[in-house]
Amino acid sequence: MTDSKYFTTTKKGEIFELKAELNSDKKEKKKEAVKKVIASMTVGKDVSALFPDVVNCMQTDNLELKKLVYLYLMNYAKSQPDMAIMAVNTFVKDCEDPNPLIRALAVRTMGCIRVDKITEYLCEPLRKCLKDEDPYVRKTAAVCVAKLHDINAQLVEDQGFLDTLKDLISDSNPMVVANAVAALSEIAESHPSSNLLDLNPQSINKLLTALNECTEWGQIFILDCLANYTPKDDREAQSICERVTPRLSHANSAVVLSAVKVLMKFMEMLSKDLDYYGTLLKKLAPPLVTLLSAEPELQYVALRNINLIVQKRPEILKHEMKVFFVKYNDPIYVKLEKLDIMIRLASQANIAQVLAELKEYATEVDVDFVRKAVRAIGRCAIKVEQSAERCVSTLLDLIQTKVNYVVQEAIVVIKDIFRKYPNKYESVIATLCENLDSLDEPEARAAMIWIVGEYAERIDNADELLESFLEGFHDESTQVQLQLLTAIVKLFLKKPTETQELVQQVLSLATQDSDNPDLRDRGYIYWRLLSTDPVAAKEVVLAEKPLISEETDLIEPTLLDELICYIGTLASVYHKPPSAFVEGGRGVVHKSLPPRTASSESTESPETAPAGAPSSEQPDVIPTQGDLLGDLLNLDLGPPVSGPPLATSSVQMGAVDLLGGGLDSLIGGPNFVAPPAAAVPANLGASMGSGLSDLFDLTSGVGTLSGSYVAPKAVWLPAMKAKGLEISGTFTRQVGSISMDLQLTNKALQVMTDFAIQFNRNSFGLAPAAPLQVHAPLSPNQTVEISLPLNTVGSVMKMEPLNNLQVAVKNNIDVFYFSTLYPLHILFVEDGKMDRQMFLATWKDIPNENEAQFQIRDCPLNAEAVSSRLQSSNIFTVAKRNVEGQDMLYQSLKLTNGIWVLAELRIQPSNPSFTDLELSLKCRAPEVSQHVYQAYETILKN
Repeated sequence: MTDSKYFTTTKKGEIFELKAELNSDKKEKKKEAVKKVIASMTVGKDVSALFPDVVNCMQTDNLELKKLVYLYLMNYAKSQPDMAIMAVNTFVKDCEDPNPLIRALAVRTMGCIRVDKITEYLCEPLRKCLKDEDPYVRKTAAVCVAKLHDINAQLVEDQGFLDTLKDLISDSNPMVVANAVAALSEIAESHPSSNLLDLNPQSINKLLTALNECTEWGQIFILDCLANYTPKDDREAQSICERVTPRLSHANSAVVLSAVKVLMKFMEMLSKDLDYYGTLLKKLAPPLVTLLSAEPELQYVALRNINLIVQKRPEILKHEMKVFFVKYNDPIYVKLEKLDIMIRLASQANIAQVLAELKEYATEVDVDFVRKAVRAIGRCAIKVEQSAERCVSTLLDLIQTKVNYVVQEAIVVIKDIFRKYPNKYESVIATLCENLDSLDEPEARAAMIWIVGEYAERIDNADELLESFLEGFHDESTQVQLQLLTAIVKLFLKKPTETQELVQQVLSLATQDSDNPDLRDRGYIYWRLLSTDPVAAKEVVLAEKPLISEETDLIEPTLLDELICYIGTLASVYHKPPSAFVEGGRGVVHKSLPPRTASSESTESPETAPAGAPSSEQPDVIPTQGDLLGDLLNLDLGPPVSGPPLATSSVQMGAVDLLGGGLDSLIGGPNFVAPPAAAVPANLGASMGSGLSDLFDLTSGVGTLSGSYVAPKAVWLPAMKAKGLEISGTFTRQVGSISMDLQLTNKALQVMTDFAIQFNRNSFGLAPAAPLQVHAPLSPNQTVEISLPLNTVGSVMKMEPLNNLQVAVKNNIDVFYFSTLYPLHILFVEDGKMDRQMFLATWKDIPNENEAQFQIRDCPLNAEAVSSRLQSSNIFTVAKRNVEGQDMLYQSLKLTNGIWVLAELRIQPSNPSFTDLELSLKCRAPEVSQHVYQAYETILKN
């Protein structure tokens, strides 16, 4: 008979009966009673009144009965902590039982009883179990340490359990090793700063040895731990990859994905020229394909991970297109994901096959899927230029079906095709216009209106078509209204005589009858443009549009690199980093792929990297426009203090003085009230009474101007990411002008010409002051050096980090994108020396919470040399004095956008040849302080 009978009784007075049975002398009766208690507990009845009677049953040799009692204890110990202490002696005794199963059971239960009073009694038994002769007990004790750490971290550290855990990584039993790794990883996640898993080649070797012999979950723990290790060079990376590769053929999909994660991460360090690199690519495809034969839920997880892998390394699955073809019985979520991957893998070689398949999908019954399939055809046309014509004819065939939602999606994607290939497929416009009446979705109506407006000169009745939309103007969605307004203005500029009434009607509707601010603003702008300067209006409204790129939905590169480090976890399914969906600080550590050792990219961290060297974690993400307002509000836009500003330091927004009086008011204008002396740093305040003359005993003209520090060139765009074009560079500032010194190398087999460069909006408005001039075609294996002058009058948008610069470089082959971090000292202007009184008043006026303090250790310069070195980079010493044997420098600098930064530099000799510097920075825009400190460190240590 099964145990289900225990769940069927609902008698009254049951507790008293159970109490009597629990105290029975017969073992069988006791066991039956405990089973009944557990059954009642499982269905939610309160049986805590029986606590002392159940605990008495612990004194038994019967393993089954012991397990049941321990189960009861775990459940009720928290609500009855005083009673639970009664069980401690039995635990301690059980930890020394000759039977290893009982020892392990005792230590496992101890870890699950989350009661502080009991925890301290458990340390001694746990210590013994960690060194037990039986591996089953040791592996259980290892997990118990992690549980105990969660209850009382300090106790675990004081008792030395973490060191014992680290020793278990060298255990002879693979399961003990796996559990020790799992426990350490768990603890390290809750304390990201602690370096618990201090991995080195020796410990990695032990983990790889254990990997072959432990259970599947043990393998996952070890593989996840390996993924957090950064090999010292490409040889070690290759060695680890060779030993992890056999895991790809494991039956458990979680093991396979963990192995893929390790290999994807370490492949970053392997040179693409290696034979092994090609072999590894071939080995990665079959396991990923095999995952797609599992049940739909597993397929979906696999597809989400494959989506990331294909974006990072499309070559892995480029020959496996057929496995992503949709099956009729796939659930919709699997279908849509497969469709997405098909587009990512589409190339000239397989486009015919893909299009035939997509055309088939467009006749399915599932509306959502059909819409996606039609969109996919458009994406194919944009991605593979050779297929564009075939895609357009396929879309026209679909329009002829007259199925409403198919027609609407087709029109939306044809608009994008027109944007990508202007003046190529406009012959289809007549067919599109025939379907005008059937459009009822905002996106399709807006697309059709855009087409009519853009090609108005080719459509005889364009004015009638647009007028038909105008009749229900107020019932349209905002998207359609905005598009209609622009289209009619375009039409007017192309056919002014025939459409004057129409344009007046739409401008009136947009500005006077609408309460949508976006629409009103656009209407007023057009109205003023047309009434004041029709030529300018033509240049603005009919300007040449930039071509759209094929992969607008690619995950941004830095995020993609981070997600590759999370393959096989929830982050890879959401396509978001853990910080976006994990609450609290636990486990949210930003990861990134290791730097490539085979190339010459700098592997230093962003803090210590030479200026201009891109860090391995540099963000490429383009912030939203919403950040711009916050940036403008933070800018310190006082007017220049003295002397005419240099060309590069003119501030376009200088007219707007957000401070009311700029820095001039700080000297003591008519309304100036001196702040209390408490706001002044102690060193300055101490001497104020004795007059400023002795405080500021400055030697005139420290050092000579020799140009600011220039970092060595670093590779910004490796050849493999730019079809053979390698770009290295650095930034310089010489006598008021900023330059980007570039080195272009052609590592491809074809000649490169038609170079151009463009910057994205950035925090300080950096922009090229002249075109990128490569005077002769760049032949294969040729290198050319170019100095590109820059100015700071470009568009401003706050970046993260502040000194991030996103660059696009075009040549006859393609457009390439990269981002780099420029050193802030190239923005320090030559008129940044502040008057002494003003320095003191400004220091007092800036709030104390804006002060940031930093340390620069082991600087090889004395005070005189420090001052001279900094002055050559436009950091000016305003005053200098000696306090108790320590030199104090008071310094000022000014950025190109008018932000002033004040510094107090304390120089302490640490030994005869080195000094330690303490730097205090004050600024009205405190977010620049960290970058100013990095500039100080870079200048003084190089």
